[in-house]
Amino acid sequence: MKAYLKISFSALFFGLFSLAGPAQSLTATQIVQKAYDLMRGKSSYSEVTMHIIRPKWERTLSFKAWAKGTKYSLIYITAPAKEKGQVFLKRDKEMWNWLPSIGRTIKIPPSMMMQSWMGSDMTNDDLVKESSIVEDYDHKLLGTEELNGYECYKIELIPKENAAVVWGKIYSWITKKEFFTLKNEYYDEDGYLVNTEILSKIKNVGDRTIPTYFEMVPADKPGNKTTMEFTHIRFNIPIDDNFFSIQNMKRVH
Repeated sequence: MKAYLKISFSALFFGLFSLAGPAQSLTATQIVQKAYDLMRGKSSYSEVTMHIIRPKWERTLSFKAWAKGTKYSLIYITAPAKEKGQVFLKRDKEMWNWLPSIGRTIKIPPSMMMQSWMGSDMTNDDLVKESSIVEDYDHKLLGTEELNGYECYKIELIPKENAAVVWGKIYSWITKKEFFTLKNEYYDEDGYLVNTEILSKIKNVGDRTIPTYFEMVPADKPGNKTTMEFTHIRFNIPIDDNFFSIQNMKRVH
C-alpha cells in the first residue's frame, strides 16, 4: 500500500477527468491534478486483490475500499480468514485500525504512516493517501517520453518546505492524451531510488479509462514485489460522511 499512494495506488484511490484548455497550455500542476482526479473521483468503491511476493514466500490479500474526496477512506479486509474483518479508517489526518480478533480500535500515529501495510511493499500512507501529490509538492515539467506506446509527460515532484512527506523527490510519467499515470519513481532525501511503481492493464471502468493493475518494486530488495489489481471499481457513488466513522468500523462488511 515505501510509496501512491504517491500517486497511483501511489495511488489506490484517485480520480475524475476534468476539462481544461489545450494540452500544450497545461502547467505541470494541472497535469498532476488531472491524473489525481482521474484515479480518485469525488468518491469511489473498489474491490482489490493484493499479492505480496518475497524470495521465499508469497501471500494474497483481498479487500474492499471506500473513499470520499481527500478526507475520508475506509478499507475492509475480506481475505485471508486470519485477517478478515480488519478495518482501516482515515478521517482528515487521522487513521485507525479495528482489530476484531482482540476487539480493539487502535489509532495509528503519524510516525507509522510510512510503515509497511499488512507486510506489503505499500505503506499505510499509500493506502489511505494522507499526503497529497497535488498540495504537498511543487511540480516541474521535464519534457515528454514514450512509455509502453503512450506519449507521456515526465514530471518532477519536489516536496514543499513544510510538507509532512517522506519522499525527497518523485518522478511521474502521465499520458498526454488520457492523463493516467503509467510509472512513478520514489526517491529518498539523499536522492536514492527507493521504489518504482508500474501501472498497467488499462481498462474502461464505466465513466473513465484507467490502469487497474499496480506493481510496486523496491530498488534495494531483490525478489520483493507487491501487486494490486482492482477487480471492481465504481466512481462518484453516494456515500454519507457518517459512513467513515469509528463506530462504523465494527459494522462494515
